[in-house]
Amino acid sequence: MAKEKAQITFDFSEEVDPQKEFLSGQTIRLSEKEKRPRGRKKLKEIELEVPIEVPDDEVLFQKAYWGISEVAEMFKVNISLIRFWENEFDILEPKKNKKGDRYFRPIDVKNLGLIHDLIRRRKFTLKGAKDYLKKNKKAKENYEMIASLQKIKIFLLELKANL
Repeated sequence: MAKEKAQITFDFSEEVDPQKEFLSGQTIRLSEKEKRPRGRKKLKEIELEVPIEVPDDEVLFQKAYWGISEVAEMFKVNISLIRFWENEFDILEPKKNKKGDRYFRPIDVKNLGLIHDLIRRRKFTLKGAKDYLKKNKKAKENYEMIASLQKIKIFLLELKANL
């Protein structure tokens, strides 16, 4: 006696009904606007989203130390993320007072810019960013060159828009 197995059929029609069924049995229809793209965002979308506001070198080096809250505002991140990056990366060495408050030198702010670029814009993992900084001794120089070229690009685009 052989048991009969239920046959599974598939419908390959062009008509797609966007809906989700949950374990509870509840079905929800999703419109095209409600669908979210999957995966990483494109680099251009990220650049438009949250531009960091690190001051120019002249303004940056006017102060000997920057507070952690000021630095967090520059990079548009939480203070806890700045503390986490400080513990993870050896190139960051902020000064601490007796109370434990962190004060970043202008060089540390520039290094944070490099770390922010690697992790947030270029999508490196923490381990990948650490390896990149160890292996590439000219990483800081390359980052500064790219940043200056981006400033020139922005200036030229503004000039073109005003013509």
